[in-house]
Amino acid sequence: MAKKAIKNEKSIEETLWDSANKLRGSVEPSEYKHVVLGLIFLKFASDKFEVKRAELLADGKEKFIEMKEFYNMSNVFFLPELTRWSYIMQQAKQDDIALKIDTALHTIEKNNPSLKGALPDNYFSRLGLDKSKLAALLDTINNIDTQKDPTQDIVGRVYEYFLSKFAIAEGKGKGEFYTPKSIVNLIAEMIEPYKGIIYDPACGSGGMFVQSIKFIESHHGNKKEVSIYGQEYTNTTYKLAKMNLAIRGISGNLGEKAADTFADDQHKDLKADYIMANPPFNQKDWRADTELVVDPRWRGYDVPPTSNANYAWILNIASKLSENGVAGFLLANGALSGGGEEYKIRRKLVENNLVEAIVILPRNMFYTTDISVTLWILNKNKGKQEKTIGDEKRTYRERTEEVLFMDLRQIGEPFEKKFIQFGPQQIVDIAKTYHNWQQADREYQDVPEYCCSVTKELIAKKDFSLVPSKYIEFVNRDENIDFETKMKSLQTDMQRLLKEEAESKQQLLNVFKELGFEIKL
Repeated sequence: MAKKAIKNEKSIEETLWDSANKLRGSVEPSEYKHVVLGLIFLKFASDKFEVKRAELLADGKEKFIEMKEFYNMSNVFFLPELTRWSYIMQQAKQDDIALKIDTALHTIEKNNPSLKGALPDNYFSRLGLDKSKLAALLDTINNIDTQKDPTQDIVGRVYEYFLSKFAIAEGKGKGEFYTPKSIVNLIAEMIEPYKGIIYDPACGSGGMFVQSIKFIESHHGNKKEVSIYGQEYTNTTYKLAKMNLAIRGISGNLGEKAADTFADDQHKDLKADYIMANPPFNQKDWRADTELVVDPRWRGYDVPPTSNANYAWILNIASKLSENGVAGFLLANGALSGGGEEYKIRRKLVENNLVEAIVILPRNMFYTTDISVTLWILNKNKGKQEKTIGDEKRTYRERTEEVLFMDLRQIGEPFEKKFIQFGPQQIVDIAKTYHNWQQADREYQDVPEYCCSVTKELIAKKDFSLVPSKYIEFVNRDENIDFETKMKSLQTDMQRLLKEEAESKQQLLNVFKELGFEIKL
């Protein structure tokens, strides 16, 4: 029965995507997400409101059904009548339906401070959508029963499906806001953000935060024990992030506005316990020659070069870590080596014992690039200590002078035909390797072509390169082959096959001859 339910939800997701595609000609494909996700939010918020309203009526609290406090206390947005989905659907075929949708979204945002800056502003009216196409899209969204199964995050699944499809549809150079879910899951399983402050300096649509909360819930933690901080540069994506969090009842501080993390840091004094990020790869000209030359985030290090922001992101992240903070973030592989200021910064990071693990990911995991990228893990406290993670008490060993290198390029499973993702068990196994290496009472051993624990001394001898292949043992499967013996074996096999083929032909000729036919093969 459960399998059938999943199939139906998938059909809804696909139907929504097909409906969005029907907007072609009226709306650019890059605008689909703002059209569809804004409407999905409106439907979901309305459904939650109606459920709460019915509960108040059932409890004999009719006089409270128009008081927003009784909704907010249950993490439900209060919706005036003209903002409710039922009203929107009554007006769906009217000429001014776009204006009514804009008015509804504006009113909801105005009445709910947590949504400030999150919802589209006068968006549908400005687009000039074809009325019949918009009405058809509303009908499709109307068929989604967001409250059918409280244990299923239907709207969340639609969100993730759409964000991934948008990333594919928009192609290279676009869709940077979407990080594949299996990678985010891996980061969460490795750094384990159970409680404290979680920060993402390039938060995109908020996927890191959503998966962090899912991690906490799946491991029986309490999401109220975490605080979320983030920043996003692009205004439309900033709105998506706020909407994405709000739709799931996650409160977060994404700053007062969309802003450049380097030029206008929205969280200057923040110290985070966990940092999860997927900043733009190889960002060029991120500052002018005279800008940000003196910045507290670079203190103790060389100033990151203007030609590439990779090390600016690393230092921004390192500067935000609390005394026991852990960060997991993605960068292009080029950041693992190289000279100039990057070499000096990388060397200092190793010497300061901040680098805990370097993990190479497979190619074709991202929708916007086919390159292999690196997961970096920084840890401010790699010393011997006792820690409680969830319900588990752990003894961490002294590993200040060590770095774990992992190569995951041979791991993964097909996804969306040409893409690769990590399966659930693969994520568990990878995280287990990392945690076994960290802990004193766990068994860890180096595995050729997979993982290797390396001393800081050896990294220094390798000129502070963090390229895993310089340390992880490679198995040369050709080195023990006796080619002369192998060639003789191949020749013998070939002769045997030719002999068998000749015998088979002769047998076939004999059969035809017995039947009275003369056949030449």
